[in-house]
Amino acid sequence: MFDFGIAGYRPHWLHGLKTVSAAHGRRLAGLAGRTLRHVWLVWDLGADEWFADCPVLLDFGSEQVEINHQKTDDLSITFNSIDPHQPLTWPTSDDFQLAWRPEPIAQLEELRGQELRHASLLEWAGGTMADGSVALGFAFPAGHLTIYNALDENGLLFSAPGRDWREHLL
Repeated sequence: MFDFGIAGYRPHWLHGLKTVSAAHGRRLAGLAGRTLRHVWLVWDLGADEWFADCPVLLDFGSEQVEINHQKTDDLSITFNSIDPHQPLTWPTSDDFQLAWRPEPIAQLEELRGQELRHASLLEWAGGTMADGSVALGFAFPAGHLTIYNALDENGLLFSAPGRDWREHLL
């Protein structure tokens, strides 16, 4: 199993809204009311940019959600398995230098310290090959975060889901 060079990480790939909801819906719903302490991203030190192939970590204190997308519809959600204070090594290249960074994007810093109103599963219905892919939405008092499949990597949106998303509140 490919671990993305992250010690202890074992992604569990799921497909489809019903499968993701059955596996993780209750636990994600239980995050409501918790304060977001950090959003960790893997940073490519050489290019000075987000490396979107690795999981996005949402730290709510005693519960850390680890979200990752690959291919066109694979979604892995794990909990409390990654320590962002530990180094990571991309397994296919010795020259590729990566490191965890908390809130390296300004919009993520704006969400830090806010209490989660609710989590949701979002199903893409935009009439494209991505139809049916599942994203995670997190609503805060002063902002929103969606972590979606950007076709074989993670993508981030910082606004409420648009009309091409079917939102399923948890």
